[in-house]
Amino acid sequence: MLDSILVWFRRDLRDIDHAALGEALRRARRVYCAFVFDREILDALEQRADRRVEFIRESLLELDVALRRRGGGLLVLHGWASREIPRLAGELGVAAVFANRDYEPQAKRRDAIVASALNGLGISFEAFKDQALLDGEEVLTQAGRPHTVFTPYKKAWLKRLTEDDWQPYEARCGTLANVPRASGVPTLGDLGFSATNLHALGIVPGMSGARLLLEDFLGRISRYHEQRDFPAAKGVSYLSVHLRFGTISIRELVARAIAAGALGGSNEGAATWLSELVWRDFYFMILDRFPHVAERAFKPAYDAIRWEQGPAAEQAFTAWCAGRTGYPLVDAAMRQLNATGYMHNRLRMLSASFLCKDLGLDWRRGEAYFAARLNDFDLSANNGGWQWAASSGCDAQPYFRIFNPLLQSQRFDPDGRFIRRYVPELAEVPDRFIHAPWRMSQPEQSACGVIIGRHTPAPLVDHQQARERTLQRYAVVKRPAAP
Repeated sequence: MLDSILVWFRRDLRDIDHAALGEALRRARRVYCAFVFDREILDALEQRADRRVEFIRESLLELDVALRRRGGGLLVLHGWASREIPRLAGELGVAAVFANRDYEPQAKRRDAIVASALNGLGISFEAFKDQALLDGEEVLTQAGRPHTVFTPYKKAWLKRLTEDDWQPYEARCGTLANVPRASGVPTLGDLGFSATNLHALGIVPGMSGARLLLEDFLGRISRYHEQRDFPAAKGVSYLSVHLRFGTISIRELVARAIAAGALGGSNEGAATWLSELVWRDFYFMILDRFPHVAERAFKPAYDAIRWEQGPAAEQAFTAWCAGRTGYPLVDAAMRQLNATGYMHNRLRMLSASFLCKDLGLDWRRGEAYFAARLNDFDLSANNGGWQWAASSGCDAQPYFRIFNPLLQSQRFDPDGRFIRRYVPELAEVPDRFIHAPWRMSQPEQSACGVIIGRHTPAPLVDHQQARERTLQRYAVVKRPAAP
């Protein structure tokens, strides 16, 4: 048994069912715990009021209390993690640093730098599986290669799955090392950030927040498959931000889905939700094994697409960002994102399709906009979703499948409840026109107080014409690129 180990918390802000912490307690007499507000990440953020920073900070407050109840505490640093972790490990005199594995290219580069610096100090570095339920080479094709299509990946994932995979880490042999209370969590001001509307939105950070959402969702899980596509309904779990920052473990969520009947065919809602958790593992795997997707199309042929550019394209992008496209459900989706940092998954697909295939703009621009504003931003899922919508990713929708924003609106927000919530200027528009207010006559516009072009924008594009332009644009993927 080692004398002491430092556990480096990153996107795993809990003290229970934690792989690195469990292994450290099993293998060392004393275990230190630390988190670094990494300036490599924080300094790159666009806004100095960022809900994610506030969510992390408040989750750390709860984590520190939980660790102190167990005799330990959390050392919280602010600096460049690639420097701070080796420095702290050297000062503490630990034999090893344990962390949970990350799959993002930037994080993998950082970990390699840390491991090298630690090695120079005679300190080992180990990373453990915790974000994903299955990773690495645990799910491969019969030829021993990574899957690039979801359905066979899911079948292989389920076939490989054993009860051991979702068992929690509960090793408690070692002892948490006490840390001074003066080493507590810095304020937002100390970090150079200010408060947001996090609490006004009803977001509860930390393990307690995750627990509240999970228990609420389990009472609705049997209806998940029926309600998950309707943004005005309370149909989803809302756990994505907690999964992103690890205030609850993927093992527990898989265990609860299975306990609800996800594998036995008795609960279609639980089975559908489990499938979404498998998608999460799939996108982690794609980013891990095909890191080029972070910058380029998964399918190289799609890098030859010529996206719209110039002043008109810039105006269209600005309108899309602001929720001023003239298509009510697309606009409601973008305004929800801007106001809350959340967007319903059905609307993520719709707004992404609209940007790429109605406006003809590069999917990377939309990906970056979402990355800057989503509370639950996760590179693997965000990139996977955008490349799916743009048809450039693995197992993506075919390039000729183009969401019709009117049909999507009529199907998934039939009475316009969601639209009226986030596009209040359309509140008095009759139901029959709520999805296409521009179809109202001038007297009808006057009667409900909505003049197209004054109170609400006219559509940026005609969908049918845009669809034809998209088919022409994507034709490049069917023939070799010009030399």
